[in-house]
Amino acid sequence: MITKNKAIEAIKSLPDEFSIDELMDRLILLNKIETGIRQVESGETFTSEQAKRMVKDWSGNGQSNS
Repeated sequence: MITKNKAIEAIKSLPDEFSIDELMDRLILLNKIETGIRQVESGETFTSEQAKRMVKDWSGNGQSNS
């Protein structure tokens, strides 16, 4: 979750005219960054090796499905 002040700063950083899509993209990015920071602070992270194993498992252990 982002704070009102961070949302206001994000809006202030946009040009005088912008689309709703640009605003939403900016707010979604800000929210994802804030979520990532909280995850790091709470230890909800993976090592590179853990991430590689997870990707390998998701892709079917690297084996072709044919």
